[in-house]
Amino acid sequence: MTQTATAAHPSHPGKSTGIGLLVAAVGVVYGDIGTSPLYTLKEVFNGHFGVQANTEGVLGILSLVFWSLVWVVSVKYVLFILRASNQGEGGIMALTALARRAALPYPRLSRVLVLLGLFGAALFYGDSMITPAISVLSAVEGLQLGIDGIDHWVVPLSVVVLVGLFMIQKHGTARIGILFGPVMVLWFVVLGALGVHGIVQRPEVLQAVNPVWAVHFFAAHPGVGVAILGAVVLALTGAEALYADMGHFGRKPISRAWFMLVLPGLVLNYFGQGALILNNPEAVRNPFYLLAPQWALLPMVGLATLATVIASQAVISGAFSLTRQAIQLGYVPRMFIQHTSSEEQGQIYIGMVNWALMVGVVLLVIGFESSSALAAAYGVAVTGTMLITTLLAAAVVLLLWKTPRWLAIPMLLGFLLVDSLYFAANAPKVLQGGAFPVIAGLALFVLMTTWKRGRTILFDRLDEAGLPLELFIASVQSQPPHRVSGTAVFLTARTDAVPHALLHNLLHNQVLHEQVVLLTVVAEDAPRVNAAQRIRVEAFDAGFYRVSLHFGFMEEPDVPLALSRCHEQGLDFSPMRTTYFLSRETVIATQRIGMARWREHLFAFLLKNANSNLKYFKLPVNRVIELGTQVEM
Repeated sequence: MTQTATAAHPSHPGKSTGIGLLVAAVGVVYGDIGTSPLYTLKEVFNGHFGVQANTEGVLGILSLVFWSLVWVVSVKYVLFILRASNQGEGGIMALTALARRAALPYPRLSRVLVLLGLFGAALFYGDSMITPAISVLSAVEGLQLGIDGIDHWVVPLSVVVLVGLFMIQKHGTARIGILFGPVMVLWFVVLGALGVHGIVQRPEVLQAVNPVWAVHFFAAHPGVGVAILGAVVLALTGAEALYADMGHFGRKPISRAWFMLVLPGLVLNYFGQGALILNNPEAVRNPFYLLAPQWALLPMVGLATLATVIASQAVISGAFSLTRQAIQLGYVPRMFIQHTSSEEQGQIYIGMVNWALMVGVVLLVIGFESSSALAAAYGVAVTGTMLITTLLAAAVVLLLWKTPRWLAIPMLLGFLLVDSLYFAANAPKVLQGGAFPVIAGLALFVLMTTWKRGRTILFDRLDEAGLPLELFIASVQSQPPHRVSGTAVFLTARTDAVPHALLHNLLHNQVLHEQVVLLTVVAEDAPRVNAAQRIRVEAFDAGFYRVSLHFGFMEEPDVPLALSRCHEQGLDFSPMRTTYFLSRETVIATQRIGMARWREHLFAFLLKNANSNLKYFKLPVNRVIELGTQVEM
């Protein structure tokens, strides 16, 4: 399959290569899907599906799990979706940017794809809350098998572990992150070893690699067939992380880690659990822990808890990265982003996101109280994101890569069919507690679309009272105001109109600087912008210049640093001779055509509490002047 939108994975000096990068990828990328054996088969056989713990039931379920891992994870994500690289970056926001670029000739389709991408991103946040809750709960529940009377301590212990995890986020994970890879490698080795221990006792479970068992299961359970996918999907949790974390490791290390270690470890463990259930049907109450020897129970609880903490860390870090991408692309209000590592740009901390996730996770643990109850609600957000990913990828494959349709369409239809079946099987979970991640996702979707639409309307309202730049310069030349030394930088979103801050400054102070720069910061669909394409300068008469700075959605815009490189164009941005003028708008909701009144009030609240341009663009505090204006929406 040809691909025209892919750039080589960016090199990072000092980053581990070879086996080191592969081990690191195991630690960050596969923590979520790696902990799914803790609860998947337990939910399948303990649920309300009526699946019998006999040969037909066990082999049918194992076949479904095996072929789901092969088709959804191995084929769809590892071999296909990972090729949808946006200059080395992945994730649903990067894929949305690619899809929007692909659909530029079709404006309506482009808008639909963007909305789909935003909704998929919103669902990811819902998944970011439920994944740590179900993973840590399922790990701590192993104590119930070894310590009598500890049942009522499971929830408090889980809350303590999770709160501690969120509390350390602001300190960064650079120091302990080096342990993630080796611990998860040990985890997958242990998974495989336990699986082999079980398979040796009942080797007939290996027959489940034959898809006939899955087909036979559907035929023998016509009323349960599709519904059971709502539990089988638990084996696929974290598949989206393969794509989201591609920017940190690249496609090859992630692919190799999957086929060399992760997939074998998962398959062996699932088959080992199936063998145990065939030997002892009562083991369905917790087949993962009962697969281990009695002496290894408490060490396994400790290792599982550590593995689930690592899995939760990966999801939380993914939420931070996704938020930064959304901010850069203009879909989320600006927030304060703190770097937790001086070496790795991707290690960041966003306080507002961290505490919101913590509250959601703790409420889920307290509200549902067990991993089984959470499993009954899990899957709606995950399968929704998987389905949206397929739709966005279809636009990229057909419109951007221009892959031959005879090859692309059958493959895409296969992905779409499986994703639709999983989504349909999980849709009823909305009535069983699954509404929580969906409601959270819908709320975030409303916030993102309101922010994007509100900013568009705000700029339109400002343009209504705007003055064309050429006309303004002509008036300055005909009636020159008093000019003072130095450079004035006016930030503006429009390149063809005079910023309101410039008009207000001239009106009230009756002066202009000898060098006036109208600065526009442009967020590109690409993750990074080459230094040669960063700055564009256009000179006008009367000392006026128009400068545009271009940044990718994975970069942080440092305006003073970028402007310091404009000396080649003859512009002087000496720190003590440069003053930055910002415009702070106060929005007033009105009856004018635009958005609903409640959305206008919501946008006004978001605008008021958004991180200021001063901090976001890293402007020097003592060289900034803010001028306010009221805008009726």
